[in-house]
Amino acid sequence: MRLGRRAIFPLVRTTTTTTTSAASSRPAVLSVGHALRERRRFTEADVAAYAAVSGDRNLVHLDDAVARELGGFERGRVVHGMLVASLFPSIIAARFPGAVYASQTLKFAAPVYVGDEVVARVQALHIRTTTAANSSTASRYVVKFATKCFTDEEEGSLAIEGEAMAVLPTLELSSQSTTN
Repeated sequence: MRLGRRAIFPLVRTTTTTTTSAASSRPAVLSVGHALRERRRFTEADVAAYAAVSGDRNLVHLDDAVARELGGFERGRVVHGMLVASLFPSIIAARFPGAVYASQTLKFAAPVYVGDEVVARVQALHIRTTTAANSSTASRYVVKFATKCFTDEEEGSLAIEGEAMAVLPTLELSSQSTTN
């Protein structure tokens, strides 16, 4: 059974693209240093749906008293770290349809509490062109991204950091809107 994204995670987010492209008539092209951002507020429903789908029913995510008393989280329930980290491949897939997310490293630096708004950012660190074994296949691009998630608008309170590797079919950013 395939679950639609909207069925699991109601969208309460906006996506921002930061680009240095000078020509507004040409599509933006990903380059080293280019950053893509997305804002998202995780709700109780998001956490409950993720717990049901993933099987991670740790009470620090589902019960305020347990989160405070046993988990030591003064503000109560925390969002699953992997749910927050799911923003990284979401940002990449939204801007590069057909992208293949190959790897991700993560360091969880601070909790994200239910109801917090976060800013997730992926920034291109390295881009390498590759071709398949048979030369008739179009070039693809292996991109290494720095991945960071912050719990404030100024990107000062780091919650998650890491690096991702994705294989992109193009470096041209999709013009389709992911803002809902």
